Amino acid sequence: MDVLSDAIAAMRTGRPHSSRTVRFAPWGFRFPASKGAGFHVVLQGAAWLLPPDDAAPVRLGPGDVVLLAHGTGHGLADRPDTPLVDALPAPDGSWPTRPDRGHVGAEETLLLCGAYQLSRARAHPLLTDLPPYVHLPARVGAHPRLRAAVDLLGAELAEPQPGSDAIVPALLDTLLLYLLRTWWLAERADRSTGWSAALSDPAVAGALRALHGDPARAWTVEELGALGGLSRAAFARRFTTLVGRPPLAYLTWWRMTTAGRLLRSDDLPLRAVAERSGYSSEFAFAKAFKRAYGVAPGQYRKGA
Repeated sequence: MDVLSDAIAAMRTGRPHSSRTVRFAPWGFRFPASKGAGFHVVLQGAAWLLPPDDAAPVRLGPGDVVLLAHGTGHGLADRPDTPLVDALPAPDGSWPTRPDRGHVGAEETLLLCGAYQLSRARAHPLLTDLPPYVHLPARVGAHPRLRAAVDLLGAELAEPQPGSDAIVPALLDTLLLYLLRTWWLAERADRSTGWSAALSDPAVAGALRALHGDPARAWTVEELGALGGLSRAAFARRFTTLVGRPPLAYLTWWRMTTAGRLLRSDDLPLRAVAERSGYSSEFAFAKAFKRAYGVAPGQYRKGA
């Protein structure tokens, strides 16, 4: 099982949205904090990202991509000193697309912006490990698959065709995974702990794939260690160091996360949810679920 894809699926709620906009200097928007994640791509021209917490502005050139995985408030403008106005979303959640013509001869910037709805209640540590923002500068020959996804998404938004309503959300999902994969591949060589290191470690990554692939199985630490050719003690130490919690504690956490996703998105009976989450007893499952979420499974499903 692909752990990165699984982590995204566990947090996803609702449909992503995006817009392709043209701006003419001067322009500046203040994006409020949200529960989801957002991204900006400069297709033409240039822009400045004004990160949260008064961090130094970041210049974005043509082809640059920036991901704000934690939904932090931020600004985006033609210059760092341009006054910002609140970016108010349209009823469908997308940002305004009306071009602001500015004055004659004003510098033009073409932007591709979007957002994902994510549940923070059970945020996967793979995503919480991300920095406040991820800036991926455009470089010749770099990130070809990410660039292809950006180009396809931009084309669908610029000229909608039959099927675009289904294609755009699928491309947005693809873009998010490419963004995260690109960051992970760049970071893993510099990390000795955390999820970048965990997914690069053969023994730990193999155990994670096994746990995600079959969370209902009664795994033991010995079995998981044997997948990577490690003793029980050596594997437990390595897994805990990189992932941040012991193997069976992570398994329990992932089972409950899986159960929450099933209750939100499926009509399965509680007994079936319990079995898929590794519990042969519906009573034991309900007790564990309430301990993790603070409410009974039935109440959680109604609320979701």
